[in-house]
Amino acid sequence: MEGDEKIIKKLVMGIVEENEKLLSTVVDSTKFSKIVPSLMKKGLDNLNLSMFSPELKMGILTALGEEYRRKGNLNDAVKCFVLAGNKEKLEKVGEDYERLSQFDNCIEVYRLAGNKDRLMNFGKKCLDDCRLSHALKAFIAVGDNAKLIEVGDQCVSRYKFDYAFEIFSTIKDTQKLVELGNKCVDSKEYDYAIKAFQLAGDKDKLNMVGDLCVKEEQITKALEAYDLAGNTVMLEFIKTNFCE
Repeated sequence: MEGDEKIIKKLVMGIVEENEKLLSTVVDSTKFSKIVPSLMKKGLDNLNLSMFSPELKMGILTALGEEYRRKGNLNDAVKCFVLAGNKEKLEKVGEDYERLSQFDNCIEVYRLAGNKDRLMNFGKKCLDDCRLSHALKAFIAVGDNAKLIEVGDQCVSRYKFDYAFEIFSTIKDTQKLVELGNKCVDSKEYDYAIKAFQLAGDKDKLNMVGDLCVKEEQITKALEAYDLAGNTVMLEFIKTNFCE
């Protein structure tokens, strides 16, 4: 029995060595074209390439990724290139997604590739094209606060307060949160004003919003603002005079 196991092990090792001779010379994905169809048929999630060296695995996975990309299966192409650690090929898929206007996928792939220059250029392009949500995602992925503030200011000027709040809360810019809150007050967008002033920790501004809401008989919002400001006097006044 023990002798049989040794024979089997020797046979397996021989197969692996023979495969490595056939596949290895250089790690060039074109060397694997003959086995790619069989591997694709088996399915990426079912592959076991643990018997090969890291270089061979990279070559096989890169070849698979290229074939998936050629067939338009960009999702599996991304998986292959990530497993292969092939950032250059990942960037090519990012370009494909950009051409297809699948901008969320484009940003994610450039992020996976770790290419901040690509993300920055893409974010600037989105900014120029007024695609603020995608510019926001790209600059967040880069971690560029200056560009995020620029996007946030554009969002405020365009009354896109939800995007602006997301940006300024992400970078925790107190001054910009207060500026956003003031703009929201001017536009009577008290919900966003309250959120901005709360995150900025500005109780005076929260009390100001509470006062405005009382005058406009928006009692629920007034209660929220005064509660966040810790204004127990006004809370008691409203509960006594306005709440049943």
